[in-house]
Amino acid sequence: MRRNAWLFAGYDLWALGMESAAVITMRGLKVATGGAAAEAEMLRMVSEKMQAGLDLQALALRGALGATMPELVSKTTKHYRKRVRANRRRLTKI
Repeated sequence: MRRNAWLFAGYDLWALGMESAAVITMRGLKVATGGAAAEAEMLRMVSEKMQAGLDLQALALRGALGATMPELVSKTTKHYRKRVRANRRRLTKI
């Protein structure tokens, strides 16, 4: 039986969306408290987003995102999920 690549890519995108929503909420709460920690979180958020985009461009230029659309979607999603997951772990540590 052949694996449906689009089905798995869809699940990965759904999971990325759920994890991202949690991180957005946690970051929003941290920023809402104000102060130095909020400013540091905002600066970190912007620099992380810029770096993640640049890293993804480098992968694309090297041809490391795959040869088919499902591979491209899957590898791009994996690239961002790794970063979102790290932020979720960091933000849940208190």
